[in-house]
Amino acid sequence: MVEDDPTIAGPMLEGLRREGFDVTHTQTGAEALAAPAVDLVLLDLGLPDLEGRVVCQELRARGSVPIIVVTARGAELDRVTLLELGADDYVIKPFGFRELVARIRAVLRRSSAGGDGSPVSRVAIGDLTIDRRTRTVTSGGDVVALSPKEFDLLACLAEDPGAVQSRDQLMREVWDEHWWGSTKTLDVHIASLRKKVGSDLIETVRSVGYRLKAPDTE
Repeated sequence: MVEDDPTIAGPMLEGLRREGFDVTHTQTGAEALAAPAVDLVLLDLGLPDLEGRVVCQELRARGSVPIIVVTARGAELDRVTLLELGADDYVIKPFGFRELVARIRAVLRRSSAGGDGSPVSRVAIGDLTIDRRTRTVTSGGDVVALSPKEFDLLACLAEDPGAVQSRDQLMREVWDEHWWGSTKTLDVHIASLRKKVGSDLIETVRSVGYRLKAPDTE
C-alpha cells in the first residue's frame, strides 16, 4: 500500500490485515519503487515526491504486478489514462472499505487466472470481446455500453466460459462478500446483459446459477 496520509493509511492497514492480507506500507513513490516484490500494489496518486502516474508506469514497465490506483480524480480522462498506463483497476475517493476489499480480491483472482502470473486482460467469445484493462466490451467490432456492475458481472462469468457459477458466488464476487439483501438484483443485471450481448450467450442453470456459453458450444 502506497499512501502518505496517516489518517487514511492507519484504518486501511488495520482493516486489510483483519481481512487476512499481509500488507507492506510505504509513504512515497521512491519507497514503493524500491520495495521488494509483492502480489498487488494499492497506489494512491497524491504522493509527496513522485507523480502517482509515473510510479504506476514504472511499476508496469518492470513487470505484471497487479495495480489498483486510489484517486480523488473522477474525470473519465483520468480513468482512461490510468488504465492505459497499466493500472488494472481503480477506486475513487471516498470509497467503502468493502468495495476496496472486493476489488483487491477480484484483481488478484484475475491475475492468478493467467497461469504464468500475468493478468488475463482480454477474453474473446465468438464475436464478443471483453477487455478488462480498458473495461470495454465489443460485439462484432461495435462497443457495447454496459454499466459498471454489468461489466463486472460479465467479466466474472468470462473468467471460465462454460463453467457454472452459483448465484451466491456471483453476488459475493460482483457485489460484496457480505451482501445481505435480495439476489433479485442479479436477475435484473443478467436480463439487461442478455439484451445487450445476446440472449443465448448467458445460460441459466436451474437452481444453481449462470454460465457464459463456451466458445465451442453450439
